[in-house]
Amino acid sequence: MKGRNMTRWRDPAKDPRQEKKTNLITAKGYADMQGLLDHLVRERRPELSRKTGEAAAQGDRSENADYTYNKKALNATISKIAWLQRRLDDLTVVDRLPEDLERIFFSAWVTLEDDDGEEMTVRIVGPDETDNRRHWISVDAPLARALLGKRLDDDVTVDAPGGEQHYIVTEIDYFKDDHRR
Repeated sequence: MKGRNMTRWRDPAKDPRQEKKTNLITAKGYADMQGLLDHLVRERRPELSRKTGEAAAQGDRSENADYTYNKKALNATISKIAWLQRRLDDLTVVDRLPEDLERIFFSAWVTLEDDDGEEMTVRIVGPDETDNRRHWISVDAPLARALLGKRLDDDVTVDAPGGEQHYIVTEIDYFKDDHRR
């Protein structure tokens, strides 16, 4: 489905990298996941069912590549639908701002400056809506955990694979790309 910026789906039962995730999500992230589920249920699954049926009608299924491909895609789609339904039931939508906008909490945009004076801006979101391209990091990530509760001009130290990283919080924003202002 084009235009969706959700993380790549992995079946948690088959992926040992999956560990227990925080069940928080932004309202937009929840709406995007619900939209993906609706697309899979209303469009993708019926399309694959139709294609699988058409391929099955052509005869010997054991040598029918169209049947095999569409059947595998249909089964994967059904599995993803079931996973999305369970995951959406488990999620808690965070749709209000924190009382203290001077501190870093879930959904904040945070600008950091490293020891070399380089700046980067990240947004703290739920694990289901992380997006490296947009610099959206999971609330479960080490950087996000180190940032939670910090204030403007606070020092932050993060254990990274390349060693400790040091940052200073230079901006906290809850309204970036938001129309609540």
